Amino acid sequence: MEMKNNIKRACIYLPIAMLLIVVLSACGSKKVQKSETKTGTTQEVKHTEKVSFSYSEIEGIGKDPVYNRRDPSDIIKVDNKYYIWYTRMDKPVRSGYWGTIWYATSEDEGHTWQEQGMALGLGKEGAFDSHSVFTPNILAYKGKYYMYYTGVQPTPGNPDKKFEGNSTTDFTAIGVAVADSPEGPFKRPKNNVVIAHSEVSSDFDSYRVDDASLLVRDGKIWLYYKGRCIEHGKKGAHHTQMGVAIADNPEGPFKKYDHPLIEKGHEVLIWNQNGGVASLASLSKSIHWAKNGLDFSPVAKELTTIPMAPGLYRPHLEDGNTANEVPGWGICMRQSKGEAHLFRYEMKHLD
Repeated sequence: MEMKNNIKRACIYLPIAMLLIVVLSACGSKKVQKSETKTGTTQEVKHTEKVSFSYSEIEGIGKDPVYNRRDPSDIIKVDNKYYIWYTRMDKPVRSGYWGTIWYATSEDEGHTWQEQGMALGLGKEGAFDSHSVFTPNILAYKGKYYMYYTGVQPTPGNPDKKFEGNSTTDFTAIGVAVADSPEGPFKRPKNNVVIAHSEVSSDFDSYRVDDASLLVRDGKIWLYYKGRCIEHGKKGAHHTQMGVAIADNPEGPFKKYDHPLIEKGHEVLIWNQNGGVASLASLSKSIHWAKNGLDFSPVAKELTTIPMAPGLYRPHLEDGNTANEVPGWGICMRQSKGEAHLFRYEMKHLD
């Protein structure tokens, strides 16, 4: 533990100094250690526990008497409008496994939204996404807009062609749809599955793949996602891990990294930070950082009141925007019995 008269000076050198980690306190305690990574490099890791989250209701796509909305995408700005995509269901259905993807726009940094319509409906009969499409995310790249989403088909062998939500045969996949405008229409390219579950039962992503989050790094497309192992059965959601796959272009092919990056990373939220990549891991209530985007180490632990299924305003997802600064606001979800709706959140440091 460092002496108090050294802490203020140490704060200047903290590598993750903004957004979720922008939350350093001049009176907080920090611990510095050297971390040996899986790729054989060494990165300096500095810990802080000072992270502040605040929440507010939103208009337009918040609480609704007819629809539930959940799992918002990251947010991009095109001209003078902010765009967000999310899963929508008819009440009282709360699960995204019975949803479609809709979108909304805002002109006041996410306080007020106008729902614009459906962005992506169900796939054709027999397709991997013919029962539900959900958990969207977005990437603007070289004049086009790429929507990554999770899809599921009716349970194989179900006589009524219904989705059972079991833990043995209801595999998911991540697909992509492409548009020339953020307002669509988004069209599925041929063979549009970009991430499929592993065929090796012991792999962390052998049952479910979901929750894509994108980066352009070193001229390549990095797709972070969460995976669930089929060997965990009904308890699989409690063992979710984060992985990554990399491609030369947004439609793939994507090559998976050979092992998971973060344990207990149920919802995937990542962003560029100080030459590396930062990530919020909701199950472990922590923030991690990796200089190379692969070897993550915790930089904040035991967080409280963290956002659920958050999407973040990320300027570096916008086509040609080289900004590394990430404003500290986004949209998350809250749910209760028969209810799921979207909230605005902010992340600040405690002075």
